[in-house]
Amino acid sequence: MMRILDVFFTLFHTCLVLFILSGWIWKKTRRLNLAVILLSALSWLVLGIFYGLGYCPLTDWHFNVLERLGYEKLPSSYISFLIIRLTGFTPDQNLVDVVTAGGLIFALCASLYFNFRKYLLL
Repeated sequence: MMRILDVFFTLFHTCLVLFILSGWIWKKTRRLNLAVILLSALSWLVLGIFYGLGYCPLTDWHFNVLERLGYEKLPSSYISFLIIRLTGFTPDQNLVDVVTAGGLIFALCASLYFNFRKYLLL
């Protein structure tokens, strides 16, 4: 069961990250994309007050599964874990955090722009 959960979390979480970064591109997904970005940002910032900045429940649940599967010394972020899992390379955590936050900020700006551009005076 834990292996199935690992595969589920890996696929779902990766697809969610890709949707956050690119969902603003397609007109039909823009509203959902903005909602998902805002929920992610709220998790990072509001839940982050209690669990640490950048907290993501999906990462927490997935890492609990991985620990039950025997993984040790998991990184502090899902993106770092994914890079390690796909390449075997352990990236600098500060760089990953900056690029991840930058990606979220970029996606938020793009999503806001494309969702509200008809209301802008640009």
